[in-house]
Amino acid sequence: MKRLVAFDLDGTLAESKQALEPDMAGLLAALAEHVAVAVISGGDWPQFEKQIIARLPKDADLTKLFIMPTTGTKLYRLRDGAWTQIYADIFTPEERDSIVHALSDASAQTGLSKEKTWGEQIEDRGSQITFSALGQEAPIDAKKAWDPDFAKRKRMQAIVQGRLKGFAINVGGSTSIDITREGTDKASAMRSLAEHSGIATADMLFLGDAIYPGGNDYAVKAAGIDTITVRDPAETMTAIAAMLAVLG
Repeated sequence: MKRLVAFDLDGTLAESKQALEPDMAGLLAALAEHVAVAVISGGDWPQFEKQIIARLPKDADLTKLFIMPTTGTKLYRLRDGAWTQIYADIFTPEERDSIVHALSDASAQTGLSKEKTWGEQIEDRGSQITFSALGQEAPIDAKKAWDPDFAKRKRMQAIVQGRLKGFAINVGGSTSIDITREGTDKASAMRSLAEHSGIATADMLFLGDAIYPGGNDYAVKAAGIDTITVRDPAETMTAIAAMLAVLG
């Protein structure tokens, strides 16, 4: 059995921007009693705090929990009873401006700027900038129906890749495109985990729903790290239950 199990969040542990279900929270807490647990996703810390931390059992041991917002460009650990930021790789103002301009131009070119939205389409998360085609607060049903084959986002992704050099542009979630610095992805997040946890990547396992070329989980598999592809949180719960059966 691996010594560290890492998870994507939206579509893997919970529905998009939704809190963990009680059964999932219980399984995660049980897993953390045996191995280190990490969560790596595109959302920023407030989203993790709401979706995960607030939902875990009050008596859960969180000392081996690694929270990695914005595709692992930030790391939070529990220190002296408080969640503490260990690092954050923040964009410069010039980098931010070039990314926002590229996203705005590409969304206009593809017609995505005319979509019905719930909230802002472009969100600056400090170390990551995310384009959410239907807005940050779009309802789950609308998000699931919007781009199930990724075709709309892959077209925009290609345009942005042609405009921006030195950045990673990945399709994520149900409606989003995440931009970080080049070389910064979930594989680099796993390597950072190895550094901060003292656990080799060979002793890690990653579960995600976007482990396909162009998906924001695929870099982990491409890096040679063991992965399990899940379709939804229900499959993730099945996988965790199987791990717990092995761990006893």
